[in-house]
Amino acid sequence: MTPTLTPDSLRARVLHEDPWLFVIDKPAGLAVHKSGRIVDHLELYLPALADADGAPPKLAHRLDRDTAGCLILGRSLWTLKRLGAMFAAGHVAKTYWAVADGVPNTPQGVIDLPLLKITEPGAWNILPDPTGQPAITEFRVLGVDAERRRSWLELTPRTGRTHQLRVHCAAIGCPLIGEPFYGPERIAPGNLHLVARSVAFQLARQYPPVTAVAPPPPHMAEALAACGWRADA
Repeated sequence: MTPTLTPDSLRARVLHEDPWLFVIDKPAGLAVHKSGRIVDHLELYLPALADADGAPPKLAHRLDRDTAGCLILGRSLWTLKRLGAMFAAGHVAKTYWAVADGVPNTPQGVIDLPLLKITEPGAWNILPDPTGQPAITEFRVLGVDAERRRSWLELTPRTGRTHQLRVHCAAIGCPLIGEPFYGPERIAPGNLHLVARSVAFQLARQYPPVTAVAPPPPHMAEALAACGWRADA
Protein backbone atom coordinates (compact mmCIF):
# COMPACT_ATOMS: atom_id res chain seq x y z
CA MET A 1 0.00 0.00 0.00
CA THR A 2 1.37 3.40 -0.99
CA PRO A 3 1.29 5.74 2.03
CA THR A 4 -1.22 8.58 1.74
CA LEU A 5 1.11 10.84 3.71
CA THR A 6 4.82 11.03 4.33
CA PRO A 7 6.41 12.68 7.37
CA ASP A 8 7.24 15.72 5.23
CA SER A 9 3.78 15.99 3.65
CA LEU A 10 2.10 15.69 7.06
CA ARG A 11 4.37 18.39 8.45
CA ALA A 12 3.44 20.60 5.51
CA ARG A 13 -0.20 20.28 6.57
CA VAL A 14 0.36 21.72 10.05
CA LEU A 15 -1.71 24.91 10.30
CA HIS A 16 -0.88 25.65 13.95
CA GLU A 17 1.55 24.23 16.48
CA ASP A 18 2.18 25.11 20.09
CA PRO A 19 3.34 23.19 23.19
CA TRP A 20 -0.17 21.84 23.80
CA LEU A 21 -1.61 20.95 20.41
CA PHE A 22 -1.52 20.87 16.63
CA VAL A 23 -4.13 21.90 14.12
CA ILE A 24 -3.60 20.12 10.82
CA ASP A 25 -5.25 20.25 7.41
CA LYS A 26 -6.63 16.73 7.05
CA PRO A 27 -6.76 15.57 3.43
CA ALA A 28 -10.09 14.51 1.99
CA GLY A 29 -10.48 10.76 1.61
CA LEU A 30 -8.35 9.81 4.61
CA ALA A 31 -10.15 8.36 7.64
CA VAL A 32 -8.94 9.64 10.99
CA HIS A 33 -8.79 6.19 12.62
CA LYS A 34 -9.17 2.49 11.90
CA SER A 35 -12.74 1.29 11.50
CA GLY A 36 -14.15 -1.81 9.84
CA ARG A 37 -12.29 -2.50 6.61
CA ILE A 38 -10.36 0.79 6.70
CA VAL A 39 -6.64 0.08 6.92
CA ASP A 40 -5.21 3.46 5.85
CA HIS A 41 -5.95 6.17 8.37
CA LEU A 42 -4.46 9.31 9.89
CA GLU A 43 -3.41 7.74 13.18
CA LEU A 44 -0.84 5.66 11.29
CA TYR A 45 1.01 8.84 10.34
CA LEU A 46 0.86 10.78 13.61
CA PRO A 47 4.23 9.45 14.89
CA ALA A 48 5.74 11.91 12.39
CA LEU A 49 4.54 14.65 14.77
CA ALA A 50 5.81 12.93 17.92
CA ASP A 51 7.34 14.88 20.77
CA ALA A 52 10.94 14.36 21.84
CA ASP A 53 9.83 11.50 24.11
CA GLY A 54 8.33 9.70 21.12
CA ALA A 55 4.68 10.25 22.07
CA PRO A 56 2.55 11.19 19.04
CA PRO A 57 -0.38 13.61 19.35
CA LYS A 58 -3.88 12.16 19.54
CA LEU A 59 -7.20 13.06 17.98
CA ALA A 60 -9.14 15.67 19.95
CA HIS A 61 -12.21 15.20 17.71
CA ARG A 62 -13.09 13.63 14.36
CA LEU A 63 -13.86 14.57 10.79
CA ASP A 64 -15.66 12.39 8.26
CA ARG A 65 -13.36 10.46 5.96
CA ASP A 66 -14.37 12.57 2.94
CA THR A 67 -14.23 15.91 4.77
CA ALA A 68 -11.02 17.93 4.48
CA GLY A 69 -9.70 20.68 6.70
CA CYS A 70 -9.01 21.72 10.27
CA LEU A 71 -8.45 18.87 12.71
CA ILE A 72 -7.16 19.41 16.25
CA LEU A 73 -4.61 17.04 17.82
CA GLY A 74 -3.77 17.13 21.51
CA ARG A 75 -0.18 16.67 22.72
CA SER A 76 -1.05 15.71 26.32
CA LEU A 77 -3.79 13.99 28.27
CA TRP A 78 -4.69 17.31 29.91
CA THR A 79 -5.09 19.00 26.52
CA LEU A 80 -7.28 16.17 25.23
CA LYS A 81 -9.52 16.27 28.30
CA ARG A 82 -9.73 20.05 28.15
CA LEU A 83 -10.63 20.07 24.45
CA GLY A 84 -13.17 17.31 24.99
CA ALA A 85 -14.91 19.44 27.62
CA MET A 86 -14.74 22.51 25.37
CA PHE A 87 -16.27 20.67 22.42
CA ALA A 88 -19.06 19.35 24.65
CA ALA A 89 -19.76 22.87 25.94
CA GLY A 90 -19.67 24.45 22.47
CA HIS A 91 -16.55 26.49 23.22
CA VAL A 92 -14.72 25.57 20.03
CA ALA A 93 -15.90 27.70 17.10
CA LYS A 94 -16.00 25.66 13.89
CA THR A 95 -16.81 26.95 10.43
CA TYR A 96 -17.18 24.84 7.30
CA TRP A 97 -17.33 25.69 3.62
CA ALA A 98 -19.36 23.59 1.22
CA VAL A 99 -20.61 23.71 -2.34
CA ALA A 100 -24.16 22.44 -2.76
CA ASP A 101 -26.34 21.39 -5.65
CA GLY A 102 -29.13 23.88 -5.07
CA VAL A 103 -29.54 27.31 -3.52
CA PRO A 104 -31.25 27.86 -0.14
CA ASN A 105 -34.47 29.86 -0.13
CA THR A 106 -32.93 32.50 2.13
CA PRO A 107 -29.41 34.01 2.15
CA GLN A 108 -28.91 32.85 5.72
CA GLY A 109 -30.79 30.84 8.28
CA VAL A 110 -30.87 28.07 10.85
CA ILE A 111 -31.58 24.40 10.21
CA ASP A 112 -33.05 22.85 13.34
CA LEU A 113 -33.71 19.18 12.61
CA PRO A 114 -33.13 16.36 15.11
CA LEU A 115 -31.12 13.48 13.65
CA LEU A 116 -31.58 9.77 14.26
CA LYS A 117 -29.00 7.07 13.54
CA ILE A 118 -30.53 3.96 11.99
CA THR A 119 -28.38 0.84 12.34
CA GLU A 120 -28.85 -2.23 10.20
CA PRO A 121 -26.67 -5.32 9.80
CA GLY A 122 -23.47 -4.10 8.17
CA ALA A 123 -24.70 -0.55 7.59
CA TRP A 124 -26.04 2.59 9.23
CA ASN A 125 -27.71 5.79 8.13
CA ILE A 126 -28.59 9.21 9.57
CA LEU A 127 -32.11 10.55 9.06
CA PRO A 128 -34.00 13.67 10.17
CA ASP A 129 -36.42 12.42 12.79
CA PRO A 130 -38.28 14.20 15.61
CA THR A 131 -37.25 11.40 17.99
CA GLY A 132 -33.56 11.89 17.21
CA GLN A 133 -30.89 13.95 18.93
CA PRO A 134 -31.13 17.74 18.70
CA ALA A 135 -29.09 19.11 15.78
CA ILE A 136 -28.71 22.76 14.79
CA THR A 137 -26.77 24.26 11.87
CA GLU A 138 -26.48 27.91 10.92
CA PHE A 139 -25.87 28.63 7.24
CA ARG A 140 -24.94 31.61 5.10
CA VAL A 141 -24.82 31.78 1.30
CA LEU A 142 -21.45 33.21 0.25
CA GLY A 143 -22.03 32.95 -3.50
CA VAL A 144 -23.96 31.24 -6.30
CA ASP A 145 -23.01 30.18 -9.80
CA ALA A 146 -24.22 31.95 -12.96
CA GLU A 147 -27.07 29.47 -13.49
CA ARG A 148 -28.10 29.68 -9.82
CA ARG A 149 -27.91 25.93 -9.61
CA ARG A 150 -25.12 25.69 -7.06
CA SER A 151 -24.27 27.62 -3.92
CA TRP A 152 -21.16 28.24 -1.88
CA LEU A 153 -22.19 27.86 1.74
CA GLU A 154 -20.67 28.78 5.09
CA LEU A 155 -21.92 26.30 7.68
CA THR A 156 -21.63 26.71 11.43
CA PRO A 157 -22.71 23.68 13.47
CA ARG A 158 -24.11 24.42 16.90
CA THR A 159 -24.21 20.71 17.72
CA GLY A 160 -21.86 17.95 16.65
CA ARG A 161 -23.94 15.06 15.32
CA THR A 162 -22.56 12.50 12.89
CA HIS A 163 -22.98 13.70 9.28
CA GLN A 164 -24.98 16.68 10.59
CA LEU A 165 -24.01 19.19 7.93
CA ARG A 166 -24.47 16.72 5.11
CA VAL A 167 -27.92 15.59 6.23
CA HIS A 168 -29.08 19.12 7.05
CA CYS A 169 -28.04 20.48 3.66
CA ALA A 170 -29.80 17.61 1.89
CA ALA A 171 -32.90 18.21 4.01
CA ILE A 172 -33.28 21.79 2.69
CA GLY A 173 -32.88 20.64 -0.90
CA CYS A 174 -29.18 21.46 -1.19
CA PRO A 175 -27.20 18.20 -1.07
CA LEU A 176 -23.47 18.74 -1.21
CA ILE A 177 -21.61 18.11 -4.45
CA GLY A 178 -20.07 14.65 -4.34
CA GLU A 179 -22.47 13.46 -1.63
CA PRO A 180 -22.44 9.63 -1.78
CA PHE A 181 -25.21 8.96 0.76
CA TYR A 182 -27.63 11.84 1.17
CA GLY A 183 -27.96 13.15 -2.38
CA PRO A 184 -30.61 12.24 -4.97
CA GLU A 185 -28.56 9.25 -6.11
CA ARG A 186 -25.87 7.03 -4.66
CA ILE A 187 -22.46 7.86 -6.11
CA ALA A 188 -18.99 6.63 -5.27
CA PRO A 189 -17.39 8.46 -2.33
CA GLY A 190 -14.29 10.58 -2.72
CA ASN A 191 -15.45 13.91 -4.12
CA LEU A 192 -17.37 15.50 -1.24
CA HIS A 193 -17.29 19.32 -1.42
CA LEU A 194 -16.97 20.00 2.29
CA VAL A 195 -14.03 21.48 4.20
CA ALA A 196 -13.61 22.33 7.86
CA ARG A 197 -12.55 25.86 7.01
CA SER A 198 -11.60 27.21 10.44
CA VAL A 199 -11.42 26.59 14.16
CA ALA A 200 -11.03 29.11 16.96
CA PHE A 201 -10.72 28.55 20.70
CA GLN A 202 -8.73 29.32 23.84
CA LEU A 203 -7.71 26.47 26.14
CA ALA A 204 -7.77 28.73 29.19
CA ARG A 205 -7.41 32.40 30.04
CA GLN A 206 -3.66 32.07 30.60
CA TYR A 207 -3.15 30.58 27.13
CA PRO A 208 -3.15 32.50 23.85
CA PRO A 209 -6.18 32.15 21.55
CA VAL A 210 -5.81 29.69 18.70
CA THR A 211 -7.20 30.34 15.23
CA ALA A 212 -6.48 28.16 12.22
CA VAL A 213 -7.80 28.36 8.64
CA ALA A 214 -7.54 25.56 6.07
CA PRO A 215 -7.45 26.15 2.32
CA PRO A 216 -10.15 24.50 0.21
CA PRO A 217 -8.92 21.16 -1.16
CA PRO A 218 -8.07 21.08 -4.88
CA HIS A 219 -11.18 19.14 -5.85
CA MET A 220 -13.38 22.00 -4.57
CA ALA A 221 -11.58 24.83 -6.35
CA GLU A 222 -13.47 24.78 -9.65
CA ALA A 223 -16.94 24.68 -8.09
CA LEU A 224 -16.03 27.38 -5.55
CA ALA A 225 -14.63 29.62 -8.29
CA ALA A 226 -17.86 29.24 -10.27
CA CYS A 227 -19.69 30.56 -7.20
CA GLY A 228 -17.44 33.60 -6.82
CA TRP A 229 -14.55 32.42 -4.67
CA ARG A 230 -11.13 33.81 -5.53
CA ALA A 231 -8.05 31.92 -4.39
CA ASP A 232 -6.05 35.15 -4.09
CA ALA A 233 -8.66 37.05 -2.10
